[in-house]
Amino acid sequence: MNDESNFSALDRQFGDFLQRLALSAGAEVRLAAMCASRARAEGHVCIPVAEIATLEGAPTAATLGKNLRASGVVGSPNDFTPLVLDQNDRLYLRRYWEYEQQLAGAIRQRAASGSTTREKKQTDLQKVAAAKAVTNNFTVITGGPGTGKTRTVMAILALLHQQKGGDNLRIALAAPTGKAAARLTESIRAVNQTLEATTIHRLLGYLPGSPYFRHDAERPLNFDVVIVDEASMIDLALMAKLVAAVRPEARLILLGDRDQLASVEAGSVLADICAAAEDAQPNHPLHGSVVALQKNYRFAPTGGIYRVSTAVNAGDAEATLHAFRSDSSGEARWQPLPEGAKLPAALQDRITTAFRPCLETDDPLQALARLQQFRILCALRHGPFGVENLNAIAEEILAQTGLLSPRPGGSYRGRPLTVTENDYNLGLFNGDSGIILPDPADGGELRAFFVSAEGKLRRFLPSRLPRHETAFAMTVHKSQGSEFSEILLLLPESDSQLLTRELLYTALTRAREQVEVWATERVLKAAIARRVTRVSGLQDALRTKAFGSRQSGSNR
Repeated sequence: MNDESNFSALDRQFGDFLQRLALSAGAEVRLAAMCASRARAEGHVCIPVAEIATLEGAPTAATLGKNLRASGVVGSPNDFTPLVLDQNDRLYLRRYWEYEQQLAGAIRQRAASGSTTREKKQTDLQKVAAAKAVTNNFTVITGGPGTGKTRTVMAILALLHQQKGGDNLRIALAAPTGKAAARLTESIRAVNQTLEATTIHRLLGYLPGSPYFRHDAERPLNFDVVIVDEASMIDLALMAKLVAAVRPEARLILLGDRDQLASVEAGSVLADICAAAEDAQPNHPLHGSVVALQKNYRFAPTGGIYRVSTAVNAGDAEATLHAFRSDSSGEARWQPLPEGAKLPAALQDRITTAFRPCLETDDPLQALARLQQFRILCALRHGPFGVENLNAIAEEILAQTGLLSPRPGGSYRGRPLTVTENDYNLGLFNGDSGIILPDPADGGELRAFFVSAEGKLRRFLPSRLPRHETAFAMTVHKSQGSEFSEILLLLPESDSQLLTRELLYTALTRAREQVEVWATERVLKAAIARRVTRVSGLQDALRTKAFGSRQSGSNR
């Protein structure tokens, strides 16, 4: 009997439901359904039958596949069953198989409809990317922080307006989070004062309480060009809905860093698209649709942040440690992790010095700007080196110095916060950062202050805010789309499957000027060696014509 403690209540309920529907092999159907449900929750789009067959009590992969196909609830793509078993023996929840096939088909069709002209040999990849983006209907521009993705967007906008009728082009800018959208808006102000980026959910027309959007293939967006930043954060379901909603003749431009952490939800879409394009033959629609920017304009090649992040990205633990130890730029430091009981004392001076400038002003704009100077990043939420404990430690240290007077679970002057859910009525979005301060315009009453994409100050009653949390420390996942002058990254004392090369790389590249890592050598090496592996069939679907695909005009 297989141990079910690793399955959630939802996994088990789904398994029970399909077992009741099955015509045969009920126990095997239940196990497979639970595994498919758990895989999606873990970020995978599907699960190989061979992996299910390794579980205790499961038959061989060949027998399991045969029995599942005969059960009546697991079928081929055109069978309209709750679970889909594809020709490579990957098991999908039907909706996710449909997302994958619809996305692959839409990208192939869009890529095939662009310009077929080949550019002359060009060493300036920013120019290559800009030229492709204004002539092709599908372009991906990928590169690490500082490689000029935003500068390329500015060049694209300039080229678009130089084209015949360019001034009449309808252009949309979007990003997965409100913070990323605000950064994109701020970045392109130099070339366009009127364009304002928005979240993908708002662009598509979020319908409260519904998994669908106002815009889809049947009701497409009324834009000629759609530019989407931070594409690595977009999961399979959202990307499928986004691509479907862009008119076939419009240009879709995705920007992002393929080496960053994948989306929180299922899929590693940007990385899969880039991988499929890399080995595409010259006659394949995806050939030439991805441009990887290489030159770094932000970090010097001899600087610590560049050397350490490059070594981590290459999976070279020894080179990473050498880069830390030999850094003469002062940009990158690594020190052993203190024991849990000694952590508050070890953090005392750093936290007090880093947050004092922010907490000594009652000017909201000043406080918010200073808040971007430093942040503590954690790999985990729970445990002695997790976000919850680090925020509690920071509050205690700052209270002891008289810089703040925290109220557990409540609002207090100087509390930095991060919004954790979208509120379209208030215009606050997951990832938005704010601070609570007295409002002189309202008798000194506490208000939560945020800065809009246009740089304007916004204020809210703390009681009206959507879900939010204290943000002296934040998870690496939550830091995506943000940048800070300095970061302090704390890894847990014990290794975890959550500690990966991508997590380290993402954390390191949130820093503009200085990064410090507290970790044991053993945990640091283990994280560098571990890659995020997400199972999907998107690369296969992009490379070849979709197997049994029913291309639909809607993601409903």
